[in-house]
Amino acid sequence: MSYETVMKSLHNHTPVSVYLITGDQAYLVNRLKKAFTDLIPEEERTMNLASYDMESTPLAQALDDAMSAPFFGERRLVFVEHAYFLTTDPHKGIKVDHDIDGMLTYLEHPEPTTVIVFIATTGKLDSRKKIVKTLKKVADVVSLEAIGETQIKQLVGNDLQNNGFKIQPDAFNQLLQRTGSDLSLIMNELPKLKMASYESKEITAEVVQELVTKSLDQNVFDLVNDVMAKHIDAALTLYRQLILTKEEPLKINTVLVSQFRLLIQTKILVKNGYSQGSIASTLKVHPYRVKLAMQSTRRLKLDDLKRAYLGLIAIERSLKSTSQDPETLFELFMLKFLNEVA
Repeated sequence: MSYETVMKSLHNHTPVSVYLITGDQAYLVNRLKKAFTDLIPEEERTMNLASYDMESTPLAQALDDAMSAPFFGERRLVFVEHAYFLTTDPHKGIKVDHDIDGMLTYLEHPEPTTVIVFIATTGKLDSRKKIVKTLKKVADVVSLEAIGETQIKQLVGNDLQNNGFKIQPDAFNQLLQRTGSDLSLIMNELPKLKMASYESKEITAEVVQELVTKSLDQNVFDLVNDVMAKHIDAALTLYRQLILTKEEPLKINTVLVSQFRLLIQTKILVKNGYSQGSIASTLKVHPYRVKLAMQSTRRLKLDDLKRAYLGLIAIERSLKSTSQDPETLFELFMLKFLNEVA
């Protein structure tokens, strides 16, 4: 079931008895939770709404609550948060006894006056487990995986339109780039963009550039472009700026390695006829990252990408095993790379 479909049913007050929410889109999860909460009149929420964290509370408590009749109301709402027992995430160190058999029994005959919502947004569903197979049959499953540029544009546009604002196309592209197309980050940035554009009611690229800080991923993307374009001064300047902003050298290098790996994989898959959507699905990365990678790899040679990738792997080994200065290591990498591709 799509996000839009379940939101429509909740707004129409026609929920089913059991839901399962998966995916890592925090903004959409929170919107769904609010829509579920709105099913219960505010004056009834103290008695008919409860949330249980499975990292600290036994599942049996949530099930007991779900089996109870609503108190002077039409329905009861129960959130089962962090349902890690449905996923491949081992959650080491957590010692909470969960009554999975009890949940299986509940799912055979869900309480009709209760809406129970299982939220498993960390790790992947473990489809080998009996409880997951059963839940998929009984529940409406809402998958909130990485969403594409079109859907992000629609969600942002709806938010702005509802508040009397609009955003210029260049400004929207800047917003996508600076946030790494992370919907939660984008929605967190909108309030200050609206405030800065209060008089004109139109968000411009200049406002986005001034107020939205680039994410590490976006800075690394720019760094990759500088490396591949052989702009040694620009690359070294940006690397030093990242160090000055207290980014860990090893973390910077890890993101660099990840970006070059993505570029290599994308170039190979494009050569083999894969589309943007197919690449995103195959590599399990955000479609917008694939879009940028496809744009970059059109002008890059595979051999040069491989050389850069191996050079960064060598830096990683040095960072882990020696006390050499990170900036010096990166400068030596750049000089070696320039000599190899000259």
